[in-house]
Amino acid sequence: MSHRYATFIKAINLSVDYVILNVSMILAYIIVDKSYIIWINNKNYLPIVLVFNLIWLLSANITRFYEQVLNKDSIKTFRGVFKTYLLFVSLICFTVLIIIGTKAYSITRQYLFYSLALFGFLLGVWKLVFLAIRRSDRAMLTDFRQVVIVGGGRIGNDLYNFITQNPERGYKIVGFFEDRVNEIDPDLYLGGVDECIQYVKDNRVDEIFCTLPNSEATKIERLMMDADKNLIRFKLIPEFYYTHKPTFVQNFGHIPVISIRPEPLENMLNRFFKRLFDIAFSVFIIVFVFSWLMPILAIIIKVTSPGPVFFVQRRSGRDNEAFNCYKFRSMQVNIDSDSKQATRGDARITKIGAFMRKTNLDELPQFFNVLLGNMTVVGPRPHMLRHTEEYSSLIDQFMVRHFLKPGITGWAQVNGLRGETKTTEDMLQRVQADVWYLENWSFLLDLKIIFLTFYGTIKGDKNAF
Repeated sequence: MSHRYATFIKAINLSVDYVILNVSMILAYIIVDKSYIIWINNKNYLPIVLVFNLIWLLSANITRFYEQVLNKDSIKTFRGVFKTYLLFVSLICFTVLIIIGTKAYSITRQYLFYSLALFGFLLGVWKLVFLAIRRSDRAMLTDFRQVVIVGGGRIGNDLYNFITQNPERGYKIVGFFEDRVNEIDPDLYLGGVDECIQYVKDNRVDEIFCTLPNSEATKIERLMMDADKNLIRFKLIPEFYYTHKPTFVQNFGHIPVISIRPEPLENMLNRFFKRLFDIAFSVFIIVFVFSWLMPILAIIIKVTSPGPVFFVQRRSGRDNEAFNCYKFRSMQVNIDSDSKQATRGDARITKIGAFMRKTNLDELPQFFNVLLGNMTVVGPRPHMLRHTEEYSSLIDQFMVRHFLKPGITGWAQVNGLRGETKTTEDMLQRVQADVWYLENWSFLLDLKIIFLTFYGTIKGDKNAF
């Protein structure tokens, strides 16, 4: 349990922000509009309402604006407000002024100015009010619960250390119950296991955490039944758990099954939507970008260096199945292309190749890989077969990234973990980012990565060479 009210407060924040956004749009409509049509009956206005609301949701997700609303101090809160609002304004201006156009829905620049300015002002005022309320009532909102731990050893001590180091979880440990007295700090020892229930009843303890081993099944069952009889919440910690990261628990009937990592893309519906987006986005890029850019790049590549326009290389795909990965050729034809990574100042890279690699244009043909189904728009970057074989023996989690289709861009790339891997540590950081993506995938995360990829291309990446 974190704060009892954390989800509720997050929902309140989100709801009030949306109310402020829509009130700002209505007020701007009343100020600017001269047609005297009631705003809710104006068919030209309603689509813009939807656009504004969806873009605020996207912006807040990209900046993680609504995470830890009870814990962030005032500086972090307003920094988040500024970042999210700035991103929101940028996306609104790009969407309305460039993609949709102001004429399509009779949206004027004056209306945009008033609605965005009002929203920014009212949002800032509301966050000041929220911080003031939170400051006075934080103790009530935190709602600390008193708990005891039954059982010592590694598991009990791990749990004690975690709770004491993370007070935001809302728990306060009273002490331990354990039959083996020498395993517990004397200052925390409260008695034997049989004394637990009576102590909890007498001292208004809220919950019991049981860390006893499976060999103590009889004691665990008795504790569980006595806790239920006395309206005491009872929580059982499994004897084995993966110590390095959170786990994912499923129930097969009454049997708990612990997965060492969640995999959102194991859900068929998630895979369907990701694949649908892959096809739509790839078709868009191929039709509106690749179709006219490819002939230009092809001519320049052929003129500046002998060899084919496209570079085809076998790479590791999902389930470690090899596939042909397509790229625009950015190097001189050489015998080391399947074994040696590109390095900074690599003599093999042509002048047009350096430009393409810097701007990621050499990856454009991989949208055909996406259509063929052996790649996705966002995912772990595919490696040469030789590197897969080499690093799989050096990095324990290396092969985990192959649970997913490889991507044109990915979480590792937008976090600066791209380019040459000079050391095993460099590759380990990339693998960790890929595994994090596998465990935390969402459609909005994919949109965030695509946005950051375009932003990084415009801004420039020191590791792109």
